[in-house]
Amino acid sequence: MNKYNKFMLYLWLLVSIVSAIIVTFKGISEGFERWYSYYVLSAISFFMYIIRRWMMKRMEKHLTYLEKNSK
Repeated sequence: MNKYNKFMLYLWLLVSIVSAIIVTFKGISEGFERWYSYYVLSAISFFMYIIRRWMMKRMEKHLTYLEKNSK
């Protein structure tokens, strides 16, 4: 499960970066007035990366706490 979580973490980061690059390229080539609203997709995927990273750290702390209290 840890490999899956790390894969999904970096997948959200990759989606965020790639979508920002594509929107920027399209904005330069076709005009930003048509493409600026698509930056929302990049922001949402970056937000998902931040939330997933925060939750992974939180879960690791919780598992450490449970392991410590079980002894």
